[in-house]
Amino acid sequence: MTAHPSPLTAHRTKISFEFYPPKTDEQREQLTNTVRKLKTHSPEFVSVTFGAGGSTLSYTPETVRELRQTHGLNGVPHLSCMGGSREEISNLLQLYKALGCDRVVALRGDMPSGMARSGDFRFAADLVRFIREEHGDHFRIEVAAYPEMHPQAEDALDDLKRFKEKIDAGAHSAITQYFFNADAFFYFVDAARKQGITQDIIPGIMPISNFTQLRRFSEACGAEIPRWITKRMQAYGDDSSSIREFGADVIASMCERLVANGVPELHFYTLNLAKPTQLVLSRLS
Repeated sequence: MTAHPSPLTAHRTKISFEFYPPKTDEQREQLTNTVRKLKTHSPEFVSVTFGAGGSTLSYTPETVRELRQTHGLNGVPHLSCMGGSREEISNLLQLYKALGCDRVVALRGDMPSGMARSGDFRFAADLVRFIREEHGDHFRIEVAAYPEMHPQAEDALDDLKRFKEKIDAGAHSAITQYFFNADAFFYFVDAARKQGITQDIIPGIMPISNFTQLRRFSEACGAEIPRWITKRMQAYGDDSSSIREFGADVIASMCERLVANGVPELHFYTLNLAKPTQLVLSRLS
């Protein structure tokens, strides 16, 4: 019998993971266990979300350091306009450079709860330009993209214009908000190419585990959950095992289609959990 390569191997598709910085001992233990399981998949990089506001600024650097020095992974920090002054962002960039980071994810971000003012940068394009001015080409800069439109954008054309501004400011590539409709991603990429954007656009993938939580996230960020998926999830009720298996099938099927169409990478939003992502990857390899 002839062995067939997995879709990921056949198309040389890279994978990467996103984690959030833990704040308690229990969360740290959970992340450590998750990282140990997922790093066997040899990710291109692992990103760490931005803890904005006051003392929480320290959580992201601590986590990046841990991922790089303890686990030997390419830890990549998120930077956000919100809640960070020009001086704070400059200091963080120097710290990340000292840690050996040569890649960052630059985002506008959302206003942290309880904060009265935003940071010194209004838009992600401003942050990208600042990083370029301060450090030239040292950092590879990833920015965000929204196949189903940013929830605060006036319309799809305005959203595409904002995306192009970030690319023109010096971004190397983009990671999208998660989605469950591959056609939305393909249409967005086609529209970006028509605007002269040639940089890689990496699809963000959200494995399905806790559907109630996922629906809440999706309402906040504008990601559309197809009606047929919602109805099937509702039919499973409290059967968590069936929800996980069905969710993995749905996401793996979408990933296979993305890979078959030549995406350069799959970026998984792990929520610091290993199993949902492992279930998807097991179906792909």
